[in-house]
Amino acid sequence: MVQPSPQPTDGDRKLKLLQLTPKAKVETLIRKFRGRRRALVLPHDNPDPDSIAAAWALSTFLHHKVGIKADMAYGGIVGRSENSAMMRELRIPIAPMSEVRLDDYDLFALCDTQQGVKNHALPEDIVADIVVDHHPVREAHVHNPFADLGGAYGATSTMLTEYLRAARLDPSPELATALYYGIKADTRDLERQTGNPDVDCYLWLFPRIQRDLLARIEHPEHPLRYFRLYHAAIEKARLYSSAVITDMGEIYSPDMVAEVSERLSFLEGAKWSLAFGSFRSQLFVSLRVRDRRMNAGRLIRETCADFGGSAGGHGSMAGARLPLAGTRQQRAGFRHKVVRRFKEAFGIEGERGVSLLSDES
Repeated sequence: MVQPSPQPTDGDRKLKLLQLTPKAKVETLIRKFRGRRRALVLPHDNPDPDSIAAAWALSTFLHHKVGIKADMAYGGIVGRSENSAMMRELRIPIAPMSEVRLDDYDLFALCDTQQGVKNHALPEDIVADIVVDHHPVREAHVHNPFADLGGAYGATSTMLTEYLRAARLDPSPELATALYYGIKADTRDLERQTGNPDVDCYLWLFPRIQRDLLARIEHPEHPLRYFRLYHAAIEKARLYSSAVITDMGEIYSPDMVAEVSERLSFLEGAKWSLAFGSFRSQLFVSLRVRDRRMNAGRLIRETCADFGGSAGGHGSMAGARLPLAGTRQQRAGFRHKVVRRFKEAFGIEGERGVSLLSDES
């Protein structure tokens, strides 16, 4: 008796899409969505350069190759000076989500994030038509009609650059600069989580960028509160045998947590750097790992699994956004519980730790 062929699962379709060439992906996008009226493209909340650039590139592709008017919007805030400078200097047409009417759109897309991660502003009852993200697949079942997830990419900007190249759509100098900076920032100058596609796209984009604008983005002026926050973060940092941890308290911008964690990761001898701070009744956590045998994304998801919110990342860098509720004392207890869980994961739960600025360190 002939057995019926098994029906393809979501995982099979996802794998099939991942194995397509960029040209085939582009053709699939055009075939699936031609005829739609208007698209809304969202990066993740409090977007970073990679997320912003990828969203802009996808919007450009949809407009020029699929014939759809495409808008961009973001949740949260853009608080880091470099990110604000990027949006200002390149005149990126993106608006806060509060200025958007969802009823105006019949196509929704997510960039540098995924449907169930909960770090984007798309309502839970809306399934994104398009999802493009270089992070590992987060859900067992992917229901999005087009989901290009994971793969050997260090940045989502790389994936979108491949789309533009495959579609023979030459980016404007401003878009090329955004994509170049997106790859540069997410891979730390091609040093971290970098694959051959990142290097190839980085070199392809370089002749097309505006270097004067890039310089102004990478070296912006900072507000006074930036230096005050950095001072407090270093003053509060505690040093352990293999880790450095700092409580930044109340912060003016969520992405400052990632910046401080990144800076502390350069401390000699530290395998782990952890920074956390509160913003609008949420606890933002950022983790950096220098031991290539460890996976920051997996560790932060496992560590924060019981706390609600969202958490994710990849090999050497990851972040989480956790809900803060209750009285001041209850919030302090929650922060202590989160830090204790990370100390256990780092293997330093029994250590006292010393001030980073102490003569003992």
